Amino acid sequence: MSNVFEFVAESRGKSGKGAARGARRQGNVPAVIYGGHGEPQMLSLNHNEVIKHLEHEAVYSHVLDINVDGKTEKAILKSVQRHPAKFRILHMDFLRVSMSDMVRVHVPLHFLNEHTSIGGKKGAIAAHAMIDVEISCLPSALPDFIEVDLAGLDVGESIHLSDIVLPAGVEIVALAQGPEHDHPVASMMASKASKDEVTE
Repeated sequence: MSNVFEFVAESRGKSGKGAARGARRQGNVPAVIYGGHGEPQMLSLNHNEVIKHLEHEAVYSHVLDINVDGKTEKAILKSVQRHPAKFRILHMDFLRVSMSDMVRVHVPLHFLNEHTSIGGKKGAIAAHAMIDVEISCLPSALPDFIEVDLAGLDVGESIHLSDIVLPAGVEIVALAQGPEHDHPVASMMASKASKDEVTE
C-alpha cells in the first residue's frame, strides 16, 4: 500500500442497516463521508485494506485522501465502530475538511523522559491521566501526535494541559473553556519500592 493516508472507496447508493449488513457480507466496511459543502455520501471500503490503514496511529489524526469512484476528497476520520468480540470493523465516519477552515481533532499524546525524569530516577512511576487530547488548528498544521516532556517532573508533581508545548498554530480545546479545564495530563507517583525505602 503506497499511501497509508489514502482510502479507496466505492459509493454505496443505499443507506440503512440492511445495506450496511450487505456490505459486510461482501467483506467490506460500510462508511459515510459528510460535512463541508457536500451531501452525506454512503461508502464501501475493503475490510482488509482498512485494517492495514488503521495499524498506523497517525491515520487517526491526519488529513486523509478519500478516493470515491476516482474522485478525491479531503477528510479526517471521526469515528470507527468495532465489533465487541471479533477482529472486525463495523462502520467508519469521515468528516470532509477544507484546508482553510479550522478542525477539531483528538490526537495521541507521546510521553518523553519518564524513566530519566527527576522522579523517575527516584523510582517513581508516571501515571497517565490522558492518552490523547482534543486540539483545534488548520488542517495544514495538524500534528500526528503531541509530545509531553516529563523530564522536570518530581515525585508528587503533575503536568497539566497548559504545560504542554504545542506546535505552531495548534490550540487545546479544553483550555479555551477556562482555567478550571486545565486538567492534569500525567503525575509522578511514588512506587511501592520507593515508599518502602522512605519508610526504612
